[in-house]
Amino acid sequence: MIVIAGATGNTGRVAVEALLASGAKVRAIGRAAKKLEPLTQKGAEAFVGNAEDAAQMSKAFEGATAVYLLIPQSADEDYRAYQDSVSDAYLKAITSARVPYAVTLSSLGAQHPEKTGPIVGTYHLEQKMNSVPGLHVLHLRPGPFMENLFMGMVPLRTMGFLPGGTDSDLPVPMIAAKDIGAYAAKRLHARDFSGSSVQELFGPRDVTMKEVAKIVGEAIGKPKLSYMHVPAMMLEPALVQTGMPKKTAKLLIEMWKAGNSGLLTPLEKRSAENTRPTTIESFVTEVFAPAYLAKGAGA
Repeated sequence: MIVIAGATGNTGRVAVEALLASGAKVRAIGRAAKKLEPLTQKGAEAFVGNAEDAAQMSKAFEGATAVYLLIPQSADEDYRAYQDSVSDAYLKAITSARVPYAVTLSSLGAQHPEKTGPIVGTYHLEQKMNSVPGLHVLHLRPGPFMENLFMGMVPLRTMGFLPGGTDSDLPVPMIAAKDIGAYAAKRLHARDFSGSSVQELFGPRDVTMKEVAKIVGEAIGKPKLSYMHVPAMMLEPALVQTGMPKKTAKLLIEMWKAGNSGLLTPLEKRSAENTRPTTIESFVTEVFAPAYLAKGAGA
């Protein structure tokens, strides 16, 4: 039995589907039974539970040969405290259920214990899993998700440009979430790792936000679309205005500053193993642009 936490999310859902397609038995963990139904219809066993509840996670991990661990998104007012609560619960559950293999969803920059915003939460997740005696754990450290572009959809529509906290000319190895989920499924199924190890994951090539804006513009019929690097003093209140908790907004600002200063620079050279197939062009054309246009590009 392979257990997937965050099974209804961008990477977890793909991992569940890939594992089921390979003939594996899969237990899918989610917050709501309704959202798990599409996965149970494909053959997964559903487990409705709260990732912060160690007793529930221990039960979810019972009989698992391998688990996929990630910290789900949350609107909690103190996201860092929430992250640590989840990783504490996973630590207790992994130990209690005596799970032999785990793959974590971490991030580039997770080797740093501070100054990387929400990525600090993945540092602590890695350290806690590394402390479990006998656990074979693989930490996946992907680059920025292509799905993060959706954060810019509202201002793109209302203000006519793509805003963000990343320097416009900084090349980053953006990756599609589905490629991370597929890779996680492959390694969970093979269980071909031992001890504690790290695998960085990148998209096909590094891209700058200036390039991304051009690609997005061409896909949505706005060929002159530009990207604007918004200063932190302006960006933080803008994020809060969207309903984001102030502490979370501060964390994102810190993460973007970390990226701009080089703290999130990959440690690995590109290889066949760490480079995944989905291009930014195909993501924008197949995922972002249809969502933007379906909601009315002229609004």
